[in-house]
Amino acid sequence: MAAKLGGKKGDKYSIGQNSDINVTPFVDVMLVLLIIFMVSIPAATVAIKVDLPPANPNDDHKEKPVYISIHDNGEIQVFPQGPTTLATLDYDLTRAMQKPNPKGETILIRADKYVRYGDFMSVVNTLQTDGYYKVSLINENL
Repeated sequence: MAAKLGGKKGDKYSIGQNSDINVTPFVDVMLVLLIIFMVSIPAATVAIKVDLPPANPNDDHKEKPVYISIHDNGEIQVFPQGPTTLATLDYDLTRAMQKPNPKGETILIRADKYVRYGDFMSVVNTLQTDGYYKVSLINENL
């Protein structure tokens, strides 16, 4: 704590004002905040299990991917099949993939920038209801 003893112009009984900043409480508060953040950050990090494929540079994928495209006007397309609706999405995906167990495959979803969140989630919920649990999102950097 800082104190100024002695007044102006040598008057020993008058106490002048101290306009210096007292940084001791500021340093105390900053140290407490630093300790709180140091203790809470390791507890806040949660490990997310990511299932990544093994790196194989010689792996050539000859098949074109099948993906779902959602446009900003609400139109849904299964590429390379064509336009579809939520009711016929399962049938169109099975037909486009041409595999014996298409529900075990990863479904790629691409959405336009201005697609409403509700439209996107209705497609994801329909996929989960139909048994497609592996869903990946396509990100395009422009």
